[in-house]
Amino acid sequence: MIRPIMKDPLFLSKKSETANISDMPVALDLLQTLGAHAHECVGMAANMIGVSKKIIVFTDEADGMNKIMFNPVIAFKSGEYEVEEGCLSLPGVRKTKRYNKITVEYQDMNFKKKTGKFSGFTAQIIQHEIDMTNGILI
Repeated sequence: MIRPIMKDPLFLSKKSETANISDMPVALDLLQTLGAHAHECVGMAANMIGVSKKIIVFTDEADGMNKIMFNPVIAFKSGEYEVEEGCLSLPGVRKTKRYNKITVEYQDMNFKKKTGKFSGFTAQIIQHEIDMTNGILI
């Protein structure tokens, strides 16, 4: 189900709770909502659809596929740079710091632990969405 975009900064600035298998419908709604906003958005966190859970979805530039991560944590980062980003939940763009290469520990759709290495724009998207789950707004 495509859900409305949350725009309340007070809600968005709260740290999200750990996701579990019962949150699978939220992840699927998040994927559909990302698809509906593909013309203006490349990643979303569950709090952007009003659910305070550590779930992110993003478009992986390596294969163009939308992917889901449950409970993602950045385990390694390198290559700091400054960039301007926008957010579907917030007006305008703002400067922030990102890293060119990251390693992320997360759970997949089967709640199996995974580790992924990402770089470039995909790494930037993932960092933005993980920040969102931690209540960090740009």
